[in-house]
Amino acid sequence: MSADVDALEFIKSHESGVLQSDLWKALNIDSRKCSRIVAKLMKENLITRELESVDGIRTYRLCYTDKSNSRRFKSLMPVMIFEPCAGCIEECEPEHCARLSEWIFSIVIGEEGSTMAEDQLEDYSKDS
Repeated sequence: MSADVDALEFIKSHESGVLQSDLWKALNIDSRKCSRIVAKLMKENLITRELESVDGIRTYRLCYTDKSNSRRFKSLMPVMIFEPCAGCIEECEPEHCARLSEWIFSIVIGEEGSTMAEDQLEDYSKDS
């Protein structure tokens, strides 16, 4: 395995993160090589780095970034379709917005797998 992969696996294995000084010691590499590896992993958004002082010595705590939990806009995309009101320039009433209603029904269909919601959506579209 490469040192990058070893470093990432080591960081992943520590839920509370690891000190950068401990990482280079554990991997048996010098601190400069470790800094390059950390910079690469940070650039790829695989880890975060926070300044920490241990016994008066400045180091960094490295934490794995779990991409599945870092979905910033997850609540706006519950069914992989972006919420239609975000950035909308139409001046409509939310109660009568066809786009918003379709989006809400797609969530209901996705969660329940119900064909009844599809029928209601068709009926609503006919009434609009």
